Amino acid sequence: MTETNRIEYKRQLNDDNKFEKEVVAFLNYKDGGVIYFGIDKGGAYYPIDDIDGTQLKIKDRIKSNIEPSTMGLFDVSVEDDKVIKVTIASGSEKPYYIKKNGMTEKGCYLRVGSSAEPMPQRMIEDLFSKRTRNSIGKIESPINKLTFEQLKIYYQEKGKQLNDQFAYNLELLTKDEKYNYAAYLLADNNSISIKVAKYGTLTKAELIENNEYGYCSLVKATKQVLDKLELENKTVAQITSKERIESRPYDPKALREAIINAIVHNDYSNERPPVFEIFPDRIEITSAGGLPYSFTKEEFLAGYSAPRNKELMRVFKDLDLVEQLGSGIPRILEKYDESIFMFTDNFLKTTFTSRMRLGDKLGDNLGNKLGDLNENRKKIVMLMIENPEISTPQLSEKIGISETAIENNIRFLRENGYIERQGTFGGKWIIKD
Repeated sequence: MTETNRIEYKRQLNDDNKFEKEVVAFLNYKDGGVIYFGIDKGGAYYPIDDIDGTQLKIKDRIKSNIEPSTMGLFDVSVEDDKVIKVTIASGSEKPYYIKKNGMTEKGCYLRVGSSAEPMPQRMIEDLFSKRTRNSIGKIESPINKLTFEQLKIYYQEKGKQLNDQFAYNLELLTKDEKYNYAAYLLADNNSISIKVAKYGTLTKAELIENNEYGYCSLVKATKQVLDKLELENKTVAQITSKERIESRPYDPKALREAIINAIVHNDYSNERPPVFEIFPDRIEITSAGGLPYSFTKEEFLAGYSAPRNKELMRVFKDLDLVEQLGSGIPRILEKYDESIFMFTDNFLKTTFTSRMRLGDKLGDNLGNKLGDLNENRKKIVMLMIENPEISTPQLSEKIGISETAIENNIRFLRENGYIERQGTFGGKWIIKD
């Protein structure tokens, strides 16, 4: 293994500021990166005398020597009991810089190839002018008197204590030392509520449940949403001629990751919480904000991480609701293809299709066959089952893609033996087993 634009090797942690340079370079780089301690430039292992002590020093130096705040943007772990792995996300408040050198070419660095290079002053000024200003860490809480008993209990359950300085330590204060919007979301009482709706049909025509989880600490609301979706994702037994097969409609790990991602990375600056919708054949999870700042779809799907709300990320990681930076999307894509994600300028929707529903409606053979289709093609087939006379414009409206895309998907389904058309005008769709 060799160093790359996203990987840096170091034998040990030295007293110079070369480590901070690398961290700053990765924070300013669009893809973030990883620094390994205990490996030399040639890729050979190099023993670290005090792994625990080195980890503490690494965390302290990142927190103390770099600005703006790096909270929620890095993770330190140990691999194989001998290598320290420092995962660094791309930051949303660029440019990051070494505190003692300030926002200058001696303080700001950018990853170029496999090295950290000084950032030109013009780029520093340009990035600073574009710095995100609607961060929930900068927005003042609409309520000044907040309590955090629920949050303290959750920390205690993990063997951790929140002391009198916790608001400062968790960066829940503005520069004027007033509670920020992150504090408001984590407080015992707020006006934020997460909607979990359940429908009796494939469209929103028949609402059978409308649950609201919120007006409390976002951590508590998150746990309530997780419990509700876990209940909906109950194990179903299928009896075949040979055996009894028990499985769930949705992969539980992928579903959990999608729920956490939607809540942690949601854009709360306009007071729009994420929405969870349960249909007979699918679960749709919609979060506000679209792609993270300056990210492309490809970078998002590759698992690169740029936490929109680093204060929430820090707390959720402390409470083991988040395991590691950038791990959520890859875990989802281990079980589902990229078509489950739909991106717009203002929203991100994730759709999980139930394999159980396909089996119930179509029989096991066709249900398994359709399991290989992408999400839009599954939706087309299910809507054709519900309404064999459904038109292309109707499919386009219900699924949310263009009529041209619908026609292309129908052509694929017909050419590959999934469906056929009976009649032309006034005809209907036939699903083939």
